[in-house]
Amino acid sequence: MLAAMTEQTETRKQRAARRAGEFPPAPEALAVPVLDSHTHLDITVSEVGVPGGPADDPVGAAVAVAAGVGVDRLVQVGVDVESSRWSADVAERYGAVLATVALHPNEAPRLADLDEALREIETLAARDRVRGIGETGMDFFRTGDEGRAAQEESFRAHIAIAKRYGKALVIHDRDAHADVLRVLDDEGAPDTVVLHCFSGDADFARECVRRGYLLSFAGTVTFGSAGALREAATVTPADQMLVETDAPYLTPMPHRGRPNASYLIPLTVRFLAETTGTDLDELCAAISATGDRAFGPW
Repeated sequence: MLAAMTEQTETRKQRAARRAGEFPPAPEALAVPVLDSHTHLDITVSEVGVPGGPADDPVGAAVAVAAGVGVDRLVQVGVDVESSRWSADVAERYGAVLATVALHPNEAPRLADLDEALREIETLAARDRVRGIGETGMDFFRTGDEGRAAQEESFRAHIAIAKRYGKALVIHDRDAHADVLRVLDDEGAPDTVVLHCFSGDADFARECVRRGYLLSFAGTVTFGSAGALREAATVTPADQMLVETDAPYLTPMPHRGRPNASYLIPLTVRFLAETTGTDLDELCAAISATGDRAFGPW
């Protein structure tokens, strides 16, 4: 009776606040499996939890829920030394997970000893289940002028590590398109470059496509205000496209504002198929093949 009374008297605003912390329901499963090319399992598990509730093995549970809707592979992304080490260790324990390691561009200016942190990242880069160096890059939204020299120094060092170890370079680019390309041109890009959570317009997409880079689209492409991003998707060839969650952030519509996880990838893939006029199964197959090309076999 008390529960019923609570439900009756709960306002719409209160319901929205309560549901904001709940994972959305699982979408319809994909017939052709795809990967989540960029996720943060460590942050998701520690700050939000696991779809379906607490589990003795939360990483295993998250992987299983994703597999249940056709998301059969995950790339777990490091953003500092601690999370990069965690990512590398998790990838060695779970066959469906590969890792990337890096210092996030906003992390670099905060470090007392950037060189030592980069040495730690390079040590992790040598591990077999680490298949990418990132997320690295440049971010002019959160880092001001005073931190940009350290940010660029770190980015250049990550490019060199990716090239030395033959790993994909996973780039975080926020409000820094021209400078990201400038640094890549200066240093010479690795064979595989992934623009994580691609945020540019169609012109920038064409430039990245021309250079052979891979564009990874997150749930942001489904947002109502993201018209320019949708135009960018339409000029991206299927064999240069990836899809990601960046979980627990950037949850696709219609669940924006609620926690994200790899099992919600089908929402973004279906939206991309509709936006680009591509057959869903064909798009999934292309994304899957691109993921294998970028990160190697799982």
